[in-house]
Amino acid sequence: MKNTDYNLLLSQAKAITAGEPDLIANLSNLSALVYDTLADVNWVGFYLTREPETLVLGPFQGKVACLRIAFGKGVCGTAAATRTTQRVIDVHEFAGHIACDSASNSEVVVPLIVNDVVVGVFDLDSPSVGRFSEEDAAGLTQLGRFIETLNWPA
Repeated sequence: MKNTDYNLLLSQAKAITAGEPDLIANLSNLSALVYDTLADVNWVGFYLTREPETLVLGPFQGKVACLRIAFGKGVCGTAAATRTTQRVIDVHEFAGHIACDSASNSEVVVPLIVNDVVVGVFDLDSPSVGRFSEEDAAGLTQLGRFIETLNWPA
């Protein structure tokens, strides 16, 4: 599988968000950029903290998705609750996995933390078991750190 140049992806992310203050517009374009750049992914997007301990579907690319996920539930909720990037080789072996799309077999979820508050998660799914390497998780986490610098509401 082709290795992704995460430094280039980060540069592209910075370029397409430069000068745009609207968070939803930026998250929409970022999900499209990553979806079009990474091979073998079937969902890329964001879940945003809109209620205490609840993630709500935000901008994404891919098939229809789950609308709400509680902190601590599934891969997204685990990333939010633990504040750590989750790299799951086979989602069917992840205790409590939420099957929003039965075609997804591996996943990476990066928590997004602003002013010590989990504001959401950056979620990527693949139809291939073992799609995401440690390098992918590190590159996507680096991208997540940039996403945290966008214009999040106070």
